[in-house]
Amino acid sequence: MWTYATKRFLMTIPTLLLVSIIVFVLIRLIPGDPAAIMLGDTDSDTALEAMRSKLGLDLPVYRQYLIWVGNIFRGDLGVSINTGEDIASALVSRFAVTAQITFVAVGIATLIAIPAGLIAAWRQNTPLDFGILFVSIICLSLPSFWLGLMMIYLLAINFGWFPTVGFVSVHEDFVGGVMYLVMPVITLAAVETGVLIRMIRVQTLEILRLDYITHARAKGLSEATVLMRHVFRNSVAPALTVIGLTLGALLGGASVTETVFSIPGLGRLLVDAIFARDYPVLQGCLLFVSFVFVMVNLVVDLLYMLVDPKVKL
Repeated sequence: MWTYATKRFLMTIPTLLLVSIIVFVLIRLIPGDPAAIMLGDTDSDTALEAMRSKLGLDLPVYRQYLIWVGNIFRGDLGVSINTGEDIASALVSRFAVTAQITFVAVGIATLIAIPAGLIAAWRQNTPLDFGILFVSIICLSLPSFWLGLMMIYLLAINFGWFPTVGFVSVHEDFVGGVMYLVMPVITLAAVETGVLIRMIRVQTLEILRLDYITHARAKGLSEATVLMRHVFRNSVAPALTVIGLTLGALLGGASVTETVFSIPGLGRLLVDAIFARDYPVLQGCLLFVSFVFVMVNLVVDLLYMLVDPKVKL
């Protein structure tokens, strides 16, 4: 396993290099001059050229890229054009905020969706099945930004149960941090729960029709034993891919949710950098998101062995 993991990890290097080229080129295609944005309303060409030289924007594009990649290999992602903040430090601190929300949201969605999907398939075409499907469709249909705004209006403003916007780390104040996490976590978990329920239900229905399930029932095994011993592991294995992709996407920054709740996470940092034309922050964020996706996929591949014994690395 460790040999496989090491090979997969080394394969991330060319992947990230290719991603870095794509990111670097695409960002340069965004309209707007960071130097002009930083200087504001000025007609001084001298000041504009001086600022471009300071930011290294007067160099050829290929030299800008080589300098950026060389700094990355030294662990230096640069500093923000607007705030002067070290980008590596900003990414780590913002990612820690996003991770607190994401892991809890995906964990809750998984714990709800797996038994709900199994039960819906087991009781196919019954009122219980229709009820679970109805709830999953509602979860899928609700836009996350609308759900977040409604929760702020109802739970925070009207009832005063939770703080409206902002964030407090659970490491600093556990109770206060949990109060700030509740609404963002529910907003993220709702949509993902709907997706996972439908996928697990479909996978379970396919497995329930296989011959070995009929054989297990013919041996006199109870339905609970059939579901847990023969159906569960084979149903959950394909869902790992979806869970991994979901986790990677949310860890890369739940931009809408973080913007709605004014959470200083990775998604909010990315959105602010886009509006500010902050090239270094944009490049660092996108490269970091790509790295997170690759690592999550690697972990999912390794988990397949534990869930599905047929899988060999």
